[in-house]
Amino acid sequence: MRVEAIMLRIWSDIRTVGIGDIIDIIIVAFIVYRVLSVVRRTSAGSVIKGIMLVIAVLLLSSLLHLNVINYLVEQAMQMGIILIVILFQPELRRLLEQFGSRQLKIFGGRKTGSAAMAEVIDIVVEACGEMSKAKTGALIVFERGIGLNDYAATGTVMGSTLTAEMILQIFYPNTPLHDGAMMLRGNRIMAAGCMLPMSQNTSLAKELGMRHRAGIGMSERSDAVAVIVSEETGSISVAIDGMLKRHLTSDTFASLLRNELIGDETKKSRARRKSEVAK
Repeated sequence: MRVEAIMLRIWSDIRTVGIGDIIDIIIVAFIVYRVLSVVRRTSAGSVIKGIMLVIAVLLLSSLLHLNVINYLVEQAMQMGIILIVILFQPELRRLLEQFGSRQLKIFGGRKTGSAAMAEVIDIVVEACGEMSKAKTGALIVFERGIGLNDYAATGTVMGSTLTAEMILQIFYPNTPLHDGAMMLRGNRIMAAGCMLPMSQNTSLAKELGMRHRAGIGMSERSDAVAVIVSEETGSISVAIDGMLKRHLTSDTFASLLRNELIGDETKKSRARRKSEVAK
């Protein structure tokens, strides 16, 4: 009987849930997910743990009637919103940029086709392989959902079609544009010789140079994919979401770019081709 009463109560509560409540829950869950996805790989993760600890202390002091501790924690929590804005300023800015700049499919945002992007990836992989052998430093940034016009404006605007020869020419040592970053939008070069923001992550390896830190910084502030070729070792690295994947082989490098820039579209097209062949 007790179990039946509990089930009836749960069913009664469920019946009171309306469409507005469901929409409300989905929106809150999405916001929480986006915030966590932005800060999960940054130093802000430790700050979140600290905030959770403070909340736990507040609840525990209330249950145990530790009045002095409870009062002090409550006073500190009153400044919580201001402290969060100060502590998470870079993360909040990045989150707002993603909401404001992302080209949503439902609004018909332009998107490079899978075949065209696969060709772009092959060109970049070929050029980076040549520069890796010659130990020619390079920094190439793929624009995705968040627009990078502000960063492109710091360099020389080009708008030319991407080719391996063009990449090699731009990053050839002692040329005017070789020290900056190349910005790619689809299969075209937006600009070259661009200045990128440096990462402020203090946990990065000390041997990483300016190109690596700039590439990581770009990936921290946007959803861009940054490719770095080391001038010292010739190794190829890729920065995504503030994380750097180093010493990539040619096959791993190409596969990583395809997964990030094409993703499920390639798998779907391959599945369609297989089904057509089977018929």
